[in-house]
Amino acid sequence: MTARVAVGDTVEDFTLPDETGTPLSLSELLRDGPVVLFFYPAALTPGCTAEACHFRDLAAEFDAAGARPVGISGDEVDRQREFTERHTLGFPLLADPEGVVRGRFGVTRGFSLAPTKRATFVIGKDRTVVEVVRSEFRMSAHADRALAAVQRLATG
Repeated sequence: MTARVAVGDTVEDFTLPDETGTPLSLSELLRDGPVVLFFYPAALTPGCTAEACHFRDLAAEFDAAGARPVGISGDEVDRQREFTERHTLGFPLLADPEGVVRGRFGVTRGFSLAPTKRATFVIGKDRTVVEVVRSEFRMSAHADRALAAVQRLATG
């Protein structure tokens, strides 16, 4: 997939290392329920920290809905580890330094120091996208709208 992923699309499986260097696949992550895959430009920057911490602060609500947030950026494993440790995030951060998965989801920014656009995809257990949030500047919108989508999935 190279076009922008939209609601109703089925996403391909992928595998990337998490913040510990352990390979994680989307299919593994989906075993326990929906995944909220949020792409962010760069670990440890103010906007990305605010966004990731908002997901962390809503952890109980995501858990109650049976969903799991998963962050992804072009940062290397070591940077992802520092990000999660510094802010006690409690969910996987995937490293995509080559931009392979970023390209599949259509969130690649043109030539830039932050090559990943901020976007969130709520993915059902069948790998179907049920919600997409695209907002570069409203950091809390990503977790708030994703949570509403997974709560609809859980009740509906």
